[in-house]
Amino acid sequence: MNAIAPQVSSVSVSALPSVAELDRALRDASPAEIIAAALKAVGREKLALVSSFGTESATLLKVMADVDPAIPVIFLDTGWLFEETLAYRDTLIATLGLKDVRSIKPAEQALSREDPDRELWFSDPDACCRIRKVEPLARALKPFSGWINGRKRFQGNARADIPVVEDDGARLKFNPFANVSREELEAIFVRAKLPRHPLVASGFRSVGCMPCTSRTAEGEDERAGRWRGRAKTECGIHTMKTS
Repeated sequence: MNAIAPQVSSVSVSALPSVAELDRALRDASPAEIIAAALKAVGREKLALVSSFGTESATLLKVMADVDPAIPVIFLDTGWLFEETLAYRDTLIATLGLKDVRSIKPAEQALSREDPDRELWFSDPDACCRIRKVEPLARALKPFSGWINGRKRFQGNARADIPVVEDDGARLKFNPFANVSREELEAIFVRAKLPRHPLVASGFRSVGCMPCTSRTAEGEDERAGRWRGRAKTECGIHTMKTS
């Protein structure tokens, strides 16, 4: 549980610790230890946490804030988010004392060229995610050598076997919550008295963009309300490597 990442003097890609070395060292580490190791591996100015400020986001942001509240946080403001999500972002920034939250929007040129009528979410949701999430994130991550996200293995599908550290092309990708359980997430909420996403009380267990998010019924998978009725289960930012 006390594994730490090797210290490196440079943050160039070639000088970063190997993915296998880090994943092996951090396999059984706590989320806080993994975030601390990420800081040691690449440095605060080269590390970002990507958050949707969704229904479970407060837990990872709380752990990060306890390690270093000045780690940059990237928030993808797609133009289709619930007003409740935008309000929740502001609530968590104030509650947790986050010092560097960057709200990133899609390129206006891409929107006017590919989605002038705002109907792309219905006709081609993969393309909609690409211009509203994948491309903006790739742009936002350019200055960074490593990034942190909140995926968990218990979420299933493509997430069932995620490692703690993985290769993301030009940078390291840290999954500090890979090993956590639903019960452990709930314990963080309760122990830290974290505010809940406003839509949780209305039956939303996973919240993304408004047109592609629906409530889930009891017994359904928590992400069943995302892209309901389609084979799609991911927006794309976790299924392709960033350059």
